[in-house]
Amino acid sequence: MADHSLAHRAQHQVPTETVHLPPTTPPTNHGKTVAAWTTTWTVVLGAIVAALGVAFAVVWLFWVGVGVMVLGIVLGKVLQVLGYGQGGDATRAREKRRGGH
Repeated sequence: MADHSLAHRAQHQVPTETVHLPPTTPPTNHGKTVAAWTTTWTVVLGAIVAALGVAFAVVWLFWVGVGVMVLGIVLGKVLQVLGYGQGGDATRAREKRRGGH
């Protein structure tokens, strides 16, 4: 008769899953990059301007806000391509100067 007691199972564990680690360490900046912050704040500013346009029924102000949001997205992508995004050369150099975070 096999021993299926709790003590026996605790001492003789059967592995049920395999742990797969990433091949390299992921960046440690958690998205705190120049490109990310620029994109975020430009889009937030554009959303506020667009919301004011809606609240005061000023159509041109709404479209200016939408334009600022689109400009923020394009600006963020340009900064990412220039190396100021996650894993970019400028971001890695900045992390190195600041001690890794």
